[in-house]
This record gives sequence, structure tokens and C-alpha cells, in this order.
Amino acid sequence: MKTLVLGIGNTLLTDEGVGVHVIEALAPRLAHLPDVTLLDGGTLSFALAGPIEEADALIVVDAANIGTRPGEWILLTGDEVDAFLMSNRRATVHEVGLTDLRVIAILAGQWPEKRAMLAIQPDVIDWGEYPTPAVAAAILPACAAIHELIEEWQHVA
Repeated sequence: MKTLVLGIGNTLLTDEGVGVHVIEALAPRLAHLPDVTLLDGGTLSFALAGPIEEADALIVVDAANIGTRPGEWILLTGDEVDAFLMSNRRATVHEVGLTDLRVIAILAGQWPEKRAMLAIQPDVIDWGEYPTPAVAAAILPACAAIHELIEEWQHVA
């Protein structure tokens, strides 16, 4: 099973770049897992449609306004991801792009059945290369949750 872990965000805007920081932290943890690709999706582009369509499983990691304290996170799976994207169009800076990529993949018949989104509540979105302490503290627990989900999916597949 080909799994794509897509971290999105702008690393020049403090907490907004947390998806990319999670991808960087995941690299050593997932090196032993077969068929797992980590991709820095930056601030999204339609070029990501191809990698999404080629994946059997997709995990998106992003900063999102989930209405909790900074650094708290949620892991949505399956239809929960779709519902979140469609009902919270302004939840992330990239939301329109994620929604568009979802539609493209659905139209191509390639929206992965196994899909998840790990959304982390940002504290500050302003110029800065590093996440705030609350968001930085969420990176390792987020990595552990993603690692656990991938292993679960691989054992079920």
C-alpha cells in the first residue's frame, strides 16, 4: 500500500508551517516503513494532484482553526476528512486548495479510501521561521499518532 503523508504550510509564518515541520520530524521515524512517501506540500499547488492520485492512502498534516487551545490537535479519518474540508472552508490558509485537490482526485476516481487529516490549532501566524512553543510541543505527539495510523493501515491492508 502506497501511503502519502503530505505536510502543508508556509514555514516563514510561524505556526502556519507546522505541517512541514511534522514531515521533517517524521522522516527518521518512518524510514523503516515500506511504501511511505513524505512530501513537503508547501502552500499547495495543483501539481500535488498527481501524488495524491497515485497514493492508496493519504494523510494531510496542516495548521487549522479547530477551535481549541494552541497546540491541540485532532486526527480525522475517512469521511470525517471530507466533512471537515467541506464545512470549514476557511479553517486553513490552504483550505480552498485542499478542497480543489480533493475534487480533482474524486473526478479522476483516485481519492484514497484510506485518508486522514491531522489538524493542529495554531497560536500565531506571523513572520517567523519556527512554531510557537505550544505548537512545537504538538509535533512529536502528532508524529506518534501518524506513525501509529500508518502501521495500523499497513496491518489491515
